[in-house]
Amino acid sequence: MSGYFDHIDPIKYEGAESENPLAFKYYDPKKLVMGKTMEEHLRVAVCYWHTFCWDGADVFGGGPFNRPWHARKKNDQKAAEAKLDAAFDFFDRLGQPFFCFHDVDVMANAETPKEHVKNLAKIVDKIEAKMEKHGTKLLWGTANNFSHPRYIAGASTNPNPDVAAFAALQVKECLEATHRLGGSGYVLWGGREGYDSILNTNVGQEMEQLGRFLAMVVEHKHKIGFKGDIWIEPKPHEPTKHQYDRDVGTVYGFLKQYGLEKEVGVNIEPNHATLAGNSFEHEVEMANAFGIFGSIDFNRGDPQNGWDTDQFPNDLRETTLAMYYILKGGGFVNGGSNFDAKVRRQSCDAEDLFHGHIGGMDLLARALINAAEMIETDTLQAFKDARYAGWKSGIGAEMLSGSANLEEVAAHALKGNSSPDPVSGRQEMLENYITNIVK
Repeated sequence: MSGYFDHIDPIKYEGAESENPLAFKYYDPKKLVMGKTMEEHLRVAVCYWHTFCWDGADVFGGGPFNRPWHARKKNDQKAAEAKLDAAFDFFDRLGQPFFCFHDVDVMANAETPKEHVKNLAKIVDKIEAKMEKHGTKLLWGTANNFSHPRYIAGASTNPNPDVAAFAALQVKECLEATHRLGGSGYVLWGGREGYDSILNTNVGQEMEQLGRFLAMVVEHKHKIGFKGDIWIEPKPHEPTKHQYDRDVGTVYGFLKQYGLEKEVGVNIEPNHATLAGNSFEHEVEMANAFGIFGSIDFNRGDPQNGWDTDQFPNDLRETTLAMYYILKGGGFVNGGSNFDAKVRRQSCDAEDLFHGHIGGMDLLARALINAAEMIETDTLQAFKDARYAGWKSGIGAEMLSGSANLEEVAAHALKGNSSPDPVSGRQEMLENYITNIVK
């Protein structure tokens, strides 16, 4: 035990009437919803990086958090182990089933390739022991191929192949660690896989590099026998001006180009969706349509800020709609609901970490209940089925099946005596339906 959270009792479900801010009001892990427990549906994970690594720093000032496990010197193995103790102490008190991490989140700092391999191996031994003792499972792992100065011009897309080779080393080691720890998936987040200026960038060359890098990751997954999923996390910009994985549609086009659409899915973040000009539910439904839905980084942005603020989610309407489309697509398989969110800079106490996660988990629970109610009668699906019914038979079915060519379809139009009448899309009615069901 770390001692840092000793004054906080394990978080329990106490129901909506509870006035205890350190209790769940809606997240009841054993509550059955559509034949599965909330815990099984939501598969909640705590993110190691924002929860235990971030010190509260921003571009205007240093970090105010001063957690006792934050390293005070480079290559501090004791600090890495103290952080691990604190993390599993937190997991025990919160009671979520999963966690996720970047390689550099958990290990002592390393500068050389050999030092990186050595330090990661040291901490993975200790993580494995912690998991066996505490029962918390790994949702997914990922390598941080963006923070170190060597990645100033990208990782796999870097003009220098030696940088790409270092990135390959990190991914290989972290993928193998994820496999060893029983992770359900592995995420590739291309934080700098893009460009700041097209004037100094060979876009076609960089796309080829990225495609080959991803193919190597898939090849290695099969070589080592990893049964989890590989996911890309789309993001349009920030830190780079333009990133090659800007949204779900772009990622799918990239995967198709390199023949990887059956091998790789997406890990979707709401804040990234809005930065790309899309809604959260749009990205989920696009992933369903393309068959690449994987996992969710649940967070939100601030509508008055134009960057990735990584705040805990609190929009019930948005989250309900997203949860509806997640359930309609079959729900999580290997993926889950991790909080890629950090408490605000002024929220500097230990209990603030719990408040953020409690609120997020309660929100997901409420969204799940709302979405299940929507699916029970499925007013939305019934309306869409009726709206597109014409495509199930006659000329509509012939167009889709390919049995009618352009001339035949045009001839069908000539049979009519007038232009087809407009049919209402009933948008306001459906918006009212959502408003009434969200509670």
